[in-house]
Amino acid sequence: TACGERLPKKLASLGFGRRATPAQKTQVVQKLRQRHSLDILLSIAQLPRATFYYHLNRMNSSDKYKAAKAEITAIYHENKGRYGYRRITAELHKRNFLLNHKTVQRLMKELGLVCRVRMKKYRSYKGEVGKIAPNLLNQDFRAEKPNQKWVTDVTEFSLFGEKLYLSPILDLHSSDLVSYTISDRPVLSMVTTMLNEAFAKIPDGTNLILHSDQGWQYQHKQYQRMLREKGIRQSMSRKGNCLDNAVIENFFGLLKSELLYLQKFQSMEHFKQELVAYLDYYNNRRIKAKLKGLPPAIHRQQALSAA
Repeated sequence: TACGERLPKKLASLGFGRRATPAQKTQVVQKLRQRHSLDILLSIAQLPRATFYYHLNRMNSSDKYKAAKAEITAIYHENKGRYGYRRITAELHKRNFLLNHKTVQRLMKELGLVCRVRMKKYRSYKGEVGKIAPNLLNQDFRAEKPNQKWVTDVTEFSLFGEKLYLSPILDLHSSDLVSYTISDRPVLSMVTTMLNEAFAKIPDGTNLILHSDQGWQYQHKQYQRMLREKGIRQSMSRKGNCLDNAVIENFFGLLKSELLYLQKFQSMEHFKQELVAYLDYYNNRRIKAKLKGLPPAIHRQQALSAA
């Protein structure tokens, strides 16, 4: 027929020839099958029916993730490349994309989306300049409820020939930031201000443990007096044993890899602004799998409300 005579030319014009692969032939046949008989198309293409349906299913299988891929890309960029496949999987579930983590990992690889995560350690130890507290925490980082166990430390950032210091308190129940201070010098007031802000959030006599290393700030009489007056038990790591305060060490590592190594800064002031923004992001928006996919501050609030 005239139709049959036109078909070979049409197929050839669409990149159809002896060197075409079965997958390429399947694409052409699929485009033409609404206007022409599938049997005729397969005959002209010299494509077995089983082969056609095999490649058609593969095409449809890849297409079914089109919306998911768009959502994965959006989540990745919303979080500035900080989320790996596990966190993206958790976020997808919140958005009603029920994919397992292996599928998400494969799709991220196809999309070329790699989690970009993973500086100088601040040494505050100056010998025994005050009273050394016992290691009450003893690497038991579990906490059944908020305000049971807190950890603290100071970390140093060196940029543009300047230094900046961060002093946070983390609650081991939800890994949430209870309070923090930022200073251009590692002075005692940085730590005492942090304490005052944290103490404003709890009643007296909570009997919680506040763990730190043996830094000079934590051996200071004023620091230790503030803890006693609030009814807080002081705990200290063994000398030179960073594993005794592993949770806060991990937090600093996360902060530096997700902020310091991930962005470019114009000045120390610019870095400070981004640091404040990141701490807010960490506490209020960055989901954690062990917290049932909730950010730390939200998980803390739910636990306090349920108490």
